[in-house]
Amino acid sequence: MPVAPDQLLRVPLLPVLAAQGLSVRRKTQLLPEPIGPREGRDGRGPRLRLLIAGDSSAAGVGAGTQAQALSGYLVARLAKHYAVEWQLEAATGYTTQDTIERLQGLSSQFDMAVMALGVNDVTRATTRRRFVERQTELLQFLTDTLGVRRLVVTAVPQMHRFPALPQPLAWVLGCQAARLDQGLQQVAANFPQARHLALDLPDDPTLAAPDGYHPSPKAYAIWAAEAARLLRQA
Repeated sequence: MPVAPDQLLRVPLLPVLAAQGLSVRRKTQLLPEPIGPREGRDGRGPRLRLLIAGDSSAAGVGAGTQAQALSGYLVARLAKHYAVEWQLEAATGYTTQDTIERLQGLSSQFDMAVMALGVNDVTRATTRRRFVERQTELLQFLTDTLGVRRLVVTAVPQMHRFPALPQPLAWVLGCQAARLDQGLQQVAANFPQARHLALDLPDDPTLAAPDGYHPSPKAYAIWAAEAARLLRQA
């Protein structure tokens, strides 16, 4: 497989990338995970056991409360049709491996799940091959052990569009994110329970949180609507 241009240029660009990475960490506003419940019951209708898991975006960073985050909007939409028993298992900084380890501590079974991972795998230089292996392990665990029958795997975000990231750092991370997402699509295609959700959001400043790195409540609402649509197709 030919080496991509960003991979060829990563070594000569390393001093610049390192300096920009440190600057982003120093200047970017650190937002907390939102307050609010991380499990509950809502709605009426057929029983639906829902799991939401992943990194800081799954945890809702960028929103003030869980009601304004992915979990809140998603549960609100599904509760119009189901008696939703939901659980959020997510944390800032989580990679795919971190999520696997966290979910292995669960004893519950779930009907549906929404995953949001990839950014931290990108920033920790996870290769596409290793990412595919870990995502395959994760989806296998979700479907075999936790009993998930309908699964939405959210695309690895388009990091080249993050307002907080300067060039060429945004370009390098964006290329790596795109490679990992291609691998994620490959993994999802191997599981009949899974659907890959690509969020191609417009260039609207109101869709980004103040840190320029996470979604805003408006973006979470769009994301939840699309995830609910895919889940209800089951």
